[in-house]
Amino acid sequence: MKSKYHFKFEDLIVYQKSIDFGEAVHISCKKFPREELFALTSQFRRAADSIALNIAEGYPGSDLQFIKHINYAIYSANECVSCSTKALLRAYISEEENEINRQHLSELTKMLSSLRKTIKNRQNKSNT
Repeated sequence: MKSKYHFKFEDLIVYQKSIDFGEAVHISCKKFPREELFALTSQFRRAADSIALNIAEGYPGSDLQFIKHINYAIYSANECVSCSTKALLRAYISEEENEINRQHLSELTKMLSSLRKTIKNRQNKSNT
């Protein structure tokens, strides 16, 4: 998906991967039962989308603001772990799908933690 209008945060690999994860969750949730539409389905989709949304929202701000939004993205990723586990326990997804979700979420949280550390290190260098 290329646009002639580009935003710098779109270059972040963690952003690109979080976009992909949100879309994968959206597709996966389509098989959840209708009774979950306003419960687990909605919660899982919102948490998954929130990862990329927080990266985008925090990027143009100060380092402190960006770190705050990276933390929110990590919280959302952790929420997705719980949603995936609930979906597995309710037999909406397979063990393999749960493992794939967990693998993606592990990668995303490591990348977000690394990005947060890089920003903090940059802050510390500029303060000395």
